[in-house]
Amino acid sequence: MCGLAGIARLDGQDLGPETDALLNELADILQHRGPDERDLLRDGPVGLAFTRLSLVNPEDGSQPLVSDDGNLVLIANGEVYNHKELAAGLPSDVRLRTGSDCEVLLHLYRQHGLDFLRDVRGMFAIILWDRARGQLVLARDRFGIKPLYYHHTHERIVLSSEIKGLFADPATPRRFAWEQALAVPALAAAPRFGAPEMCTWFEGVESVPAATVLRVDLRDGHTTRHRYWEMPSEADESTGAEAFVERYGDLLEESVRECATADTELGLFLSGGIDSATVLAFARDRVDELHTFTALSGGTRANGDAEHSDWLARDLGVHNHQVVFGPDNVPTPEEWARLLWLAETPMAGPEVYYKHELHRFARQERPELRGMLLGAASDEFNGGYSHDFGDDWESFLTGLGEMDRTTLLDGHPGLRRWWGGGESFLSDRALDALRGGQGMDVYRAYVRSEYRKVQQYNVWHEDRTAAGSGIEARVPFLDHRLVELTATIPDRLRPRLLWDKRILRDAVTSRLPRRIAERPKVPFFYGSGTGHAYRMLVRLMRSNNQELVERALAAPGADTYLDASALRRRLAGFGDGDTDSASVELLMRVVNMGLLAEMAAQPPRLDGMTAGPVPSALAAGRHPVADTENLFAPAHGYDARHVPVPAKGALLLTDAEGDGYLSHEGQIEFVLEKDTPILRVLRRMDGESDLATVLSAADVALEDVRAELDTLCAQQLISFDG
Repeated sequence: MCGLAGIARLDGQDLGPETDALLNELADILQHRGPDERDLLRDGPVGLAFTRLSLVNPEDGSQPLVSDDGNLVLIANGEVYNHKELAAGLPSDVRLRTGSDCEVLLHLYRQHGLDFLRDVRGMFAIILWDRARGQLVLARDRFGIKPLYYHHTHERIVLSSEIKGLFADPATPRRFAWEQALAVPALAAAPRFGAPEMCTWFEGVESVPAATVLRVDLRDGHTTRHRYWEMPSEADESTGAEAFVERYGDLLEESVRECATADTELGLFLSGGIDSATVLAFARDRVDELHTFTALSGGTRANGDAEHSDWLARDLGVHNHQVVFGPDNVPTPEEWARLLWLAETPMAGPEVYYKHELHRFARQERPELRGMLLGAASDEFNGGYSHDFGDDWESFLTGLGEMDRTTLLDGHPGLRRWWGGGESFLSDRALDALRGGQGMDVYRAYVRSEYRKVQQYNVWHEDRTAAGSGIEARVPFLDHRLVELTATIPDRLRPRLLWDKRILRDAVTSRLPRRIAERPKVPFFYGSGTGHAYRMLVRLMRSNNQELVERALAAPGADTYLDASALRRRLAGFGDGDTDSASVELLMRVVNMGLLAEMAAQPPRLDGMTAGPVPSALAAGRHPVADTENLFAPAHGYDARHVPVPAKGALLLTDAEGDGYLSHEGQIEFVLEKDTPILRVLRRMDGESDLATVLSAADVALEDVRAELDTLCAQQLISFDG
């Protein structure tokens, strides 16, 4: 992983020496992406900045890379996994001069022009300067795993691996794109197929499209677009189910082998589900002393992820770090603002937070670690979400059909009343007419939508959360050959292979314990443990007198788009935060939009913002369920109307200094510093007054003592009547 940035004139003029300051600032902003090395180049109309994280050939992989005749200059972020294979196919007179896996791209471009990425496997973002033609060539991998953004005027173009880098150029607008953002269906969790174009969230900021080469003429700015890969649209009717399964398993094993190749230490995020478990099964013999990392939260404890991760790591003989996110693990407003500025997306939520913290722990625990293997993006192309729509394939297709209809009618609102939830007298063939008379393969449309969603959310946040700790995220399931294979499964075999990820389960049945291979899919934090994550968000938004909410409401554009009273009222309506309402996350996204608008107007420096303490892991040998009962005591069913009653035998003592000692049957259980909120509350408990009265007398808010009261309930030192 690296940081790329550049600036180029689009009017045939050369850059002046004043550009050097901007290039240096771009390199500073992207330093977290490449802490091992940095290089700057300014020559004629082009300036480039490169920061390097060394994973392959650390001693001989510096950039920019320059062709032997000096006509081609390249900086690249990512990995070309099949670089040796590609190099072997070059003309016999070609000699590679470095050990960089990306050098082969120079020779492929010289040989094939804009088709130079056709046979490349990997994840990459590329800035290539073709001096002879006076052109910039910009490109990204097929799934947009590696980012590259730009802003251009008539005079010049500025490029950066992260959007915050573009704001270093005064010509880039510093405004959040409210209208475009609010139109993104995924942001509002709307049941729609994904928008056809990526949203960058900021005005004037564009993203180099995935699977695309952009060619920019430096004489006049004329830009052409060349798409070098498309999702297959034809089914493979000649292949049977078993052959599909066998081919899938072979390709996945090869993809993991390629992703697990590095000259530095790699780790693995282990969730306990089949996706990350499969990556582990294929990678463990290729990575020396592989360390795995698991989020141990109230949610992952409840849904079984933490326990299954611990069990699998023991069974396969690898290290597993259960990183603890207890009930009191709530980021401060400043810590959340930093995470949001790192992620550059209003879709940041619990998943993004947990992964960011896992990377921070991993880098602290294993300082030489530079790459992380992930099980991400399997569900999107293997039917992983099929159960969310029904109990069988037909109900899954019915659900997809409803999403397709809703998406299509967004563009024809006058027809919506005919499918408005009641009885409809119109055939769905009427919808085909809106498409120009063509029918719809609804599953194929769904897969295309997932392809866009992966770019807008999955690989976006996986890149940023890893980059923030100087780690490269690697995603074996996004080998394009795997996605192509599942896309060509004919309709007759889809129920057999794509219901509940059957193709993956069958492909790894001999490599994984049945307990894992057949384990039902559970979401990362949704489901039985959702309340734990949402409680964290509610406490975050209420923290420090609702600091984040008030900052969001004061941001540029918020007065136009946000209803301040409704927002504050909704937050108050969440009570003590013990809720699994999805509106908690939607409210957090609204707040995120305001915060991004604030920070875009006056961009902060990421290295000047605090990330907070790194979380700790469960002690070695401890079980993530049996040994954490007190830590993750379930939320107790009480509110301000209930009467707190001290347990029989409980006694609160006070010494001369005013410190308190809570004892039970003669044994001191807790030492409480004087004048702390929980001590004031305990002193006013008489077994008759309701909690509201006790809190009022103690001048304490419930949210300030909720965690302590939960702990006391868990240890049966108090109970609640009422």
